[in-house]
Parts: sequence; C-alpha cells; structure tokens
Amino acid sequence: MGNPTVSVAMSVYNGERFLASAIDSVLVQTFTDFEFLILDDGSTDQSRAIIAAAAARDSRVRPIIRENRGLVASLNQLLEEARAPLVARMDADDLCHPERFARQIAFLAAYPDHGVVGSFTRDIDEDGAVIQASGRDHPVSHDQFVANAESGAPLLAHPSVLYRRDVVLAAGGYHAAFRHAEDFDLWLRLLHRTRIANLPERLLNYRHYAGQVSNRHLVEQQTGAVISRLAYFERRAGRPDPTEHLAELPPIDSLDALFGREGLAREVRGQIARSLVYSQIALSGAGFDMLLQHVEEGGRGRDLWFTVPRLMRFGEPRRAARLAAALARA
Repeated sequence: MGNPTVSVAMSVYNGERFLASAIDSVLVQTFTDFEFLILDDGSTDQSRAIIAAAAARDSRVRPIIRENRGLVASLNQLLEEARAPLVARMDADDLCHPERFARQIAFLAAYPDHGVVGSFTRDIDEDGAVIQASGRDHPVSHDQFVANAESGAPLLAHPSVLYRRDVVLAAGGYHAAFRHAEDFDLWLRLLHRTRIANLPERLLNYRHYAGQVSNRHLVEQQTGAVISRLAYFERRAGRPDPTEHLAELPPIDSLDALFGREGLAREVRGQIARSLVYSQIALSGAGFDMLLQHVEEGGRGRDLWFTVPRLMRFGEPRRAARLAAALARA
C-alpha cells in the first residue's frame, strides 16, 4: 500500500477524560485516506488502553508508546514518523467537524503557495456545551496574519491546523525553548517561508476546562509568546535570531544581553505581567511576583489598580494588599 494523503498527529499525556471522543471525531472524517498517529507520552492513566482499543477497531490508528519526554519532543517525533506529505494536528481534548480534513485538503490543493491552513473554532466546555466566545476570530488571509504578528494578536488555533510536512521540517520543526508557546513560535518562523490562512468555518470544537495545559502554564506560555515576537522582529530586520539554537528560554533579566538592547527585560516583564491580570491561576502563583516587579519598575495604569479588587475576588486578600501598597508607593 502507498503512503496516505494525511498523517494525523496527536500527542497524549494523561488524557483519558476526553480522549475517546477526540479519537472518534477523527475516525468519522468524510475524507478517509489518512493514518492516525497517536503518541502516548508516558501516561499513567487509562490513555494507553483507550489508544489500544482504537487501534484494534481501526487499522488507520498507529500507536506510539514511550516514556514521558514532553509535548515539543512528541510533536517533533510525530513529524518525523509521519508518512504523508500533509500533517493534521489534533489534541486529545478537542473535537473535529466531520468535513474538517476534506475542506482543508481542498484549500491546500487550490493554493499551492500556502503551507499552513487552520480554521475558526467553536469553544465548548468540559461537558461539550457551546461557550459564547468573547474574543475575535483568528485572521483569515496571509496579510492579516502578518498584521497580527506585528501586533501580537492570535494567529492559529494549533489543533485546527493542517500543514505541509516538508515546509515545517525545513523550518526546523518545533523549537524546544518555546515550551507551551511552541506553536506560536512556529507560525512566526513560517511567515517568512510560506503563506498561511484560516478557513472561516468552525471546523474544530476547542474545549476549555480548569485542568488544561494552557491554564496551568500561562506564565510560561506568555513569556514564550513575547520572546518569540522579539525573535520574529530580529529575523524581519535581517539580523540573526538569538533564540534559534536555545534548548530553553533564558531568565528575563538576561534578555538585554541576549538581544543587545538595554531595557528589554523591563519591557518584556511589563508585557507579560499585563497579560496575566485576569488569570486567577497566574496571580495565585509566579505571575503575581512578576506583576509586583513590573510595578516597582514603573508600571502604571488603571488596569493595575483594577487588579486589586480582582485579587480579592480570587480569594487573595494579602496579595491584593501588597499590590495596592506597591501601586500607592509608585
């Protein structure tokens, strides 16, 4: 048998809660010529049993079982093991529309100059009920992607994308330094290599729940996103990317030396801190210390004062008092 048209790439770590429904949403796609690579990244729950059951009933499922190495290593391994020229990303807690692959494959066939296509998403809660989205949809055209990259606005919903494998491999795949922001960094690197688009159709149900990775690692995610934009502007200006070969991101205080620009660490800390002021998880953890340091370095604004009563609502009266005192001193 020849190679399939699409390799579906899913990494799983302790994803038993939503895994079976996510797998089923892929297996019922109207486009059927795909292999389904499901990499279990050292799960300790029933994820492996769920994957094995899926493989037993559908020969397109290719399980990859190994010890835990993290998401970035898993994504790069899936890229290497994929046999198809097109790779469709999928997460273990989301749901595909049955026409997702068919619509995205047709788009890339019609637009050979595009290397990546995503789609609009529909937000759902842990029970599958639709959540009314408050933000804007992702950009549609490549020009809109460039504009969003310049402003720091969202680009693609990672589990909605289908891309050309050779284009992503030529860009170096996912960079280990940008853990929890590895997709955003990849899209910024690909903007110089190919064209990117989103289909204005809701072809993926994106699940929101308290325990998801993006909630638990918001500080690290926002840090990676801000630094990846700094690297983007270096590349755009024709200068070397100082993050290209890093295995992990350096401390924020070392960014001035890394990028050769005085005051950059203070600027970056401010951007990250202000992105965290609505997150209870971040402000209950390391995000609060970053916010305090931002205030001590001259951070001002009504949004920071509004964070004081928000901390009270989050059940953090001592942190609310510390922030109010720091703002008053400033």
